[in-house]
Amino acid sequence: MTLWRIRATVDDRPGYLSVLTASLALRGVNILTVQVQPTEQGAVDDFLVDAPDTLDEAGLIAAVERGRGRDCWVARSEARGLADQPTRVLGLANRLVRDPDATGEALRTLLGADSVSWRPAATGADRGSTDTSMVLADPTGGAFALHRAAPAFTPAEYARAQALVELAATLTRRAAEHVTLVLPDGVEVAVRPSCADDLSGVVELHETCSPRSRERRYLSGAALPSPARLRRLLEPSRGVTLVATTTDSDGAVVAMANLLGEGDEAEVALLVRDDWQRRGLGSALLRRLVSHADRAGFAALLLHVRADNAPMLRTLRRLDRPSSVQRDGGLLTLTVPLGVPVRAAGRSAVASGGQQRV
Repeated sequence: MTLWRIRATVDDRPGYLSVLTASLALRGVNILTVQVQPTEQGAVDDFLVDAPDTLDEAGLIAAVERGRGRDCWVARSEARGLADQPTRVLGLANRLVRDPDATGEALRTLLGADSVSWRPAATGADRGSTDTSMVLADPTGGAFALHRAAPAFTPAEYARAQALVELAATLTRRAAEHVTLVLPDGVEVAVRPSCADDLSGVVELHETCSPRSRERRYLSGAALPSPARLRRLLEPSRGVTLVATTTDSDGAVVAMANLLGEGDEAEVALLVRDDWQRRGLGSALLRRLVSHADRAGFAALLLHVRADNAPMLRTLRRLDRPSSVQRDGGLLTLTVPLGVPVRAAGRSAVASGGQQRV
């Protein structure tokens, strides 16, 4: 027996698929998997079959046509084709998690494309697919161009491929947000966006911070926030939360920085463990939040700070950005407009190896 892939268009009418499968069965063809992809011309059925060795390509095409199939395409397949489409897509997604730069090869594997290339730019009119070509928008810039002589691309394949490209772009952006900061005293600390798995580390951060530090962060008292509240802070609906961790095997969370969006403004707050304060970590985290807010298109940042919180006020001054201040008793509300040129050059410079020196 020999494995074959067969693709044919069948009228999307009751009973037509059964006519096609019956025609294949009469020739001793065993259907192992089938995918149905709707198109404007009808249902495109993609079969993986096990056929007798005596049945060649012409015989398979004849069987399909007798079963009312049209636009038939037939090709030999390998045992790896036995994996169903969802399993193959999940495998490719797992590969991209490990190596987002492998997007082109993942697209080639997913679609069996003859060629895959990346273009630096593409207009909206370029994007889409024809029978033999496909152009996919790359959210990080540019576009992927694919070509396959046969079989014709389908809308379902285009949707799968675009989803894969967007996954790779998301992974690339997240990887770029994982950095190692070198503090003025030479100590390194890892900074990255938070996730739900950071809850235990963030709870420990709050437990090891002094009541005074917690009160300055939350303004409403020194009590420990509930795990439910911390979980919401770790995965904000708009904005981002950054965590700073030690680079040793312990990987303890030593700081948390929140950017919480509401409307066209975003509120910023920091919590740095007491023994990591006055080392430049808060300033570095705040600058990263400002950069994220700029990219996200927020119009301004809001910071609520106690008037006696001198370290935080110094940190804000180091931003070198214009701001307005409103005072309500001992509470200051600072508004920092975004999209305004910075008065002085930033204090961090990118070094090799994904490090930033504060």
